Amino acid sequence: METFDGRPYATRAELSARAGYKGDATLRALWTDREANGHPPACRIGRTLYWDLEEWERWHTAYRRQRNGVDYSGSPDEELAPVEQARVLGVEESAISRYRRYPPPGWPAPVREELLSGGGTREFRTRRQLWAYADAGPRAGTAGRRAAYEARVALAAEALDAVPGRGAGETAKALAEEHGGHWTTWRSAVTGARKLRPVPGGRSRRG
Repeated sequence: METFDGRPYATRAELSARAGYKGDATLRALWTDREANGHPPACRIGRTLYWDLEEWERWHTAYRRQRNGVDYSGSPDEELAPVEQARVLGVEESAISRYRRYPPPGWPAPVREELLSGGGTREFRTRRQLWAYADAGPRAGTAGRRAAYEARVALAAEALDAVPGRGAGETAKALAEEHGGHWTTWRSAVTGARKLRPVPGGRSRRG
């Protein structure tokens, strides 16, 4: 990181790290396509390119928001029920239900819970929480793939619960037959779901 005229400037590698990318291939591609995507200009010092950090992060947030399918309208502090949470994030309501059992990384805790007459509770989250979750998690151009993967993991977890003891390969093939797609894609989801499952002693498989 360098400072020019009192403003912080960052290299491509530093921007990649701040945005959560693995390597700099994505940012190289965005820079190549800058005429189409509005990527901010760079300044060159020696053989290294630098970007105004604040300007670049504003652009990157806007660029990512254009592609993540999230509804950013409404009052940020409005408390939303699951069906409304799903509408804001552009997912099925069933995905919000699955997140309760198998929360994806960064999924926010509810601001309050409402007791239901039939038992159980309904969790409420604010638009601000949902926007922060969407902004922090998906990387540019990957929001749709990440959401699809999370949905597959949740379905895989349900399939593992439904037929205990069934092998990963068999579960993946059953999911592919039921929901479509290649079984190797579902095998990755099964692996992800198994990492979330508890092991004897009350601990998860993580760590």
